[in-house]
Amino acid sequence: MWTWVKESGRALGSLGRRNGRWWWERRLDFADWFYALGPLPFSGMLQISAGASAGVGLLGPVPVLGVSAMASVNAFAAVLAAFVIYAAPALWAAAVVLLRRTDPRWLLATALVLLLLFGNFVPAAVALYSYAVYFSDRRVLTAWLVALSLGMAAAYDMPFLGHFFLIIGFLITPTVMGLWVGTRRQLIDRLHERAERLEREQHLLADNAITAERTRIAREMHDVVAHRVSLMVLHAGGLEVSSEDSRTIETAGLIRTTGREALAELRGILGVLREEGEAAPTAPQPVLSDLDRLVREWRTAGMEIERTDTGGAGPVPGPVQRTVYRIVQEGLTNAAKHAQGARVSVLLHHAPGRLEVEVANGPAPAPAGAAAPAPAPRSGFGLTGLRERVVLAGGDLSAGVCPDGGWRLRARVPTDTPAGDEEAAP
Repeated sequence: MWTWVKESGRALGSLGRRNGRWWWERRLDFADWFYALGPLPFSGMLQISAGASAGVGLLGPVPVLGVSAMASVNAFAAVLAAFVIYAAPALWAAAVVLLRRTDPRWLLATALVLLLLFGNFVPAAVALYSYAVYFSDRRVLTAWLVALSLGMAAAYDMPFLGHFFLIIGFLITPTVMGLWVGTRRQLIDRLHERAERLEREQHLLADNAITAERTRIAREMHDVVAHRVSLMVLHAGGLEVSSEDSRTIETAGLIRTTGREALAELRGILGVLREEGEAAPTAPQPVLSDLDRLVREWRTAGMEIERTDTGGAGPVPGPVQRTVYRIVQEGLTNAAKHAQGARVSVLLHHAPGRLEVEVANGPAPAPAGAAAPAPAPRSGFGLTGLRERVVLAGGDLSAGVCPDGGWRLRARVPTDTPAGDEEAAP
């Protein structure tokens, strides 16, 4: 029940967000229709009152007298004439309100005509407010305000004080309100633009800092790691040439080959670190089939490894294969560093929906008749990075000491998660 309530709440929230975005994107269109239809009843009443009142509008009661005379002859023609004279102009004014943001000249000109002929000031108020909000040409706004004020004075036959209050209430007040709303809109737009510009500058500074740091790391790796590995390869090559013992020659050749491969991979990493804004070069990534080569290399180096595969082997996504390969690689490397001479077992179990991998080694044998070698340096970064890789793949990883004093590295990685565009390999 609780699950259904939560899912229903999430669905309603998603629907509300979608509808909210839809309404927000069309808010200005809805505002246009509101300003077109909302004042229409008031505009219609002013149109009708102009025909019934003397001293309002330049036409005054003349059209009403003509319509009345026509009604005695043809009632339908009289109704049609009344509609054309009084209702049609109000409907036309409501229609041109929809153009207030794109072409305000139609609304301003219509407002001036209706104000002069009928004393209808509703379109004039909407026109001045809209132009002040959406357009920044103050000279044009002032000219139209003056023209409509003169039209108001000409349309209404009343004392100066009456003209003053009409102009203040129905022309100047909408103009001032429009100026305030327009200025606020411009300020908000400029603040948004400034925030976006600052965000772009922040991203640029961050990219520059990342590029500088990548360049520094690449330089340090080239100057320190590449130099040391190159010396190792040279010494191994010299030992391979000068030695007469076949076992030593084989080991030196393995060291030289491994060192050359490490240098090649290091050059690729340095190239990725030094690239700016370009896609990283793609290279063949290790998969499960490369585990045989990895185990063979370590056996050649003198490590005693027992590999076991159990379960029904099925299709395994490419990212999972790479993750498992790195787990085995890290386990063998740690065994070689911290338990030299110990027996190592590698177990791969293909279970339904997951792949389990375990790398375990026994305790390192005690050195006979010689001082113990210096312990290899520990950083902990290898297991940390490996755990992050496994977690990203949706699995879990554990590492710890065995009861016999050895070390066990165990991980479970799901194989039924989407693998993107990569092909699953058996």
